[in-house]
Amino acid sequence: MKAIGLERAPHKDVYHFVLGRTWPVFFLLVAAVFVVTNMLFAWLYLAEAGSIANARPGSFEDAFYFSVQTLATIGYGGMTPVTRYAHVVVALEAIVGILMVALITGITFTRFARPSARVLFSNKVVISPRDGVPHVMFRMANWRRNRIVEARLSAVLLVTERTREGDVMRKQIDLPLVRSKTNVFFLTWSAMHLVDDKSPFYGIDALERLRVQQAELYLGLTGLDETIGQTIHVRKQYTLDDIVPGARFADVLSTSEDGTRIIDYRKFHDVVELGPG
Repeated sequence: MKAIGLERAPHKDVYHFVLGRTWPVFFLLVAAVFVVTNMLFAWLYLAEAGSIANARPGSFEDAFYFSVQTLATIGYGGMTPVTRYAHVVVALEAIVGILMVALITGITFTRFARPSARVLFSNKVVISPRDGVPHVMFRMANWRRNRIVEARLSAVLLVTERTREGDVMRKQIDLPLVRSKTNVFFLTWSAMHLVDDKSPFYGIDALERLRVQQAELYLGLTGLDETIGQTIHVRKQYTLDDIVPGARFADVLSTSEDGTRIIDYRKFHDVVELGPG
């Protein structure tokens, strides 16, 4: 989706902007803030000649390294402030350093403590008969292989419709599932939507009709991660090109001779076309 006219002002919501970045980008932002801050204080130290003892006159490099030592509270003692101006700047930088450490530590902890799910959704959605009745089927697996208790799945179809007044709008159609929740989500879960006369997938030309409506399919899973005791959320988007009619998911579960259940993730995304009839 492309948004036009949306105000992009991350400085007005820095906290959520930083939390929304990936870990590599987060560390790059921290490094950039650290370098820029030390550069600014280095220029302040250079504003008064001779304010730093044992620093080369006019050396930005020495002023930068002195700033790093001050901001990080290292204090090797090789370079020291010698003027009142330099002591004031050092005091200011000490305050900034304390705040930076507190903020970065807090944000880092929040990122680590934020609950996350590793739920694997199949690349495809299949339409397969069950007891002679077609069902839209979705397959998921708990990639972390711990327990997600009270897991709930919701399926929504978004379609574009034109009203009688000529307005174009996106309409949300909730897809009822045969079983929308499971007490314990441990290995895999295949959820099904019954294709009856109330379903948007009903009819031979259903997919073509939905294609004209620019339909998109969204899944949302919510549950309690038993390991960390927090609620997790995960979602998945499918297009109509991801739906394979007249097919089923390849079997991934088996049982060994000693009764051990085995799941083969190598076949997780595979689908098998059904024969005629």
